[in-house]
Amino acid sequence: MTSAPAVTPVAVVTGASSGIGAATARQLAEAGHRVVLTARRKDRIEALAAELTAAGHQAAAHPLDVTDRAAVDAFAAGLDRCDVLVNNAGGALGADPVATGDPADWRQMYEVNVIGTLNLTQALLPALTASGAGTVVVVSSTAGHAAYEGGAGYVAAKNGARVLAETLRLEIVGTPVRVVEVAPGMVKTEEFATTRFRGDTEKAAKVYEGVAEPLTADDVADTIAWAVTRPPHVNIDLLVVRPRAQASNSKVHRER
Repeated sequence: MTSAPAVTPVAVVTGASSGIGAATARQLAEAGHRVVLTARRKDRIEALAAELTAAGHQAAAHPLDVTDRAAVDAFAAGLDRCDVLVNNAGGALGADPVATGDPADWRQMYEVNVIGTLNLTQALLPALTASGAGTVVVVSSTAGHAAYEGGAGYVAAKNGARVLAETLRLEIVGTPVRVVEVAPGMVKTEEFATTRFRGDTEKAAKVYEGVAEPLTADDVADTIAWAVTRPPHVNIDLLVVRPRAQASNSKVHRER
């Protein structure tokens, strides 16, 4: 009697066009997952899918705006299974104080970081449950755990993502789905700070000025992959990861 062939677990990664999302897709592929890459930039995720396929992994690219619920539902309906969902799509806009912050920036950050996470989680929760050992990962931020000046809009959005993860874990306890929150501190990627400051590379560079070794996208992806690949009964509720030079959101050692 022959045994049934092993089923390759499927991992959906949002915001996979660059940074932490792309690095996470690579590491989950290395760990044996069939990765489904989503992001708005079709060319970037298609290039990554081709890279992974050429390396012998299973990967597919699906352009997707996580804030478009109809598109998210259609995407979910087209999947044959889902074992892991990495809610990574997000980002920050601006660094203005509350008194002068642009409500449009706040709204956009909330839509992507919170509503986008809600959309994918709701759409894929049935498949994650049906897998028998599903994992929802919410990539939040240390901003969701402590406020800092000039960051209120982003802090509010990441607090929303954090609370979504905490509440979901309470609500689905007893089901075969675990909820993991990974909260990175200072991460230097090719786009995060530049996007926040709308292409001002000088302002973006100052974020990391004097910090010898900020985290990299690979550092964060490594923690995500580690959490995802624990035995199914092990839930990493919260993993906060910072560079050694960062003691808190407002305490960073900078070499002069």
